[in-house]
Amino acid sequence: MKKRTETRPIKVGDIQIGGQNKVIIQSMTNTKTKDVEATVQQILRLEEVGCEIIRVAVLDLEDAKAIKEIKKHIHIPLVSDIHFNPDFAIEAIKSGTDKIRLNPGNIENEEKIKEIVTLCKERHVPIRIGINAGSLNKKYEHSEESMIASAKDHLRILEALDFHDVALSFKSSDPIECIKAYRLAAETFPYPLHLGVTEAGGLLNSSIKSSVALGNLLLDGIGDTIRISISDDPIEEVKVAKKLLRVCGLRNDVPNLISCPTCGRIQYNMLPIVKQMEDYLEKVNKNVTVAIMGCPVNGPQEAKRADVGVAGGKDSAILFKKGQIVTTIPQDKIMETLIKEIEEF
Repeated sequence: MKKRTETRPIKVGDIQIGGQNKVIIQSMTNTKTKDVEATVQQILRLEEVGCEIIRVAVLDLEDAKAIKEIKKHIHIPLVSDIHFNPDFAIEAIKSGTDKIRLNPGNIENEEKIKEIVTLCKERHVPIRIGINAGSLNKKYEHSEESMIASAKDHLRILEALDFHDVALSFKSSDPIECIKAYRLAAETFPYPLHLGVTEAGGLLNSSIKSSVALGNLLLDGIGDTIRISISDDPIEEVKVAKKLLRVCGLRNDVPNLISCPTCGRIQYNMLPIVKQMEDYLEKVNKNVTVAIMGCPVNGPQEAKRADVGVAGGKDSAILFKKGQIVTTIPQDKIMETLIKEIEEF
């Protein structure tokens, strides 16, 4: 993996974005922000699985005012997502938001933007300029170069006001367009980049599109924060983000599960055990590799890098560590034994 692109650090609450070899995981609530109880409960669930920054939609002044109460009950920084009406951004800042996201394609009143920037400077609130390929100003043609030009237009206003606490994003529903846009952005701007493929579809489609686009960028050293957009429970976004960052060598507190695809040699009901282990590992924050293999023919050797693993037989399973067989265990004790080994690891 290439050395990470050096970007200007900003602070979102107590979280740093940019200027470090770390990528921050974000997600977005799908509750009505003004429904404080539902929004808080969803954010707390997201915190449990590893979300580090949360974004909420601000559709009206009631949403903006709700931010003050929401922040009393959560433990991670909150970003307000603003479209069309700059007054909602102003109210969100006054309510204590830690960051705002603006789309220059649909907020064009420069006087209002100046008012927003003045408030952000006073309260140390950074701004993410969110460029979406699908909502560019009508003066631009659809291209990654146009996305960069749109960001430059908006940055001129902010930089003229001596405001530099900025993050940028260049999202598209096309993974290849995302790669091109973000690579161009990394060459053009000093600001931290928020990665994402927008409108990426359900869990399977989004996982594939995001892995292609964002995996390439992360391995290039590009990207300071990430959201995996999935048409599903936002919990799934955080799960995929964590796994992607681990695969790219950018997180070491996420377990790794190795399991074989099964074949005609298998003699035990392995698939439910894999699913149970996946569910269990979601809340484990350790750099541990666990293997669940179908048979002992070559399981321990294929998974010899695993810290702990099992390979099933007809009536029992072998337990191995780092490729070395330790003991034989009854099949109905597989999960119990693995969990004990993981907890002691």
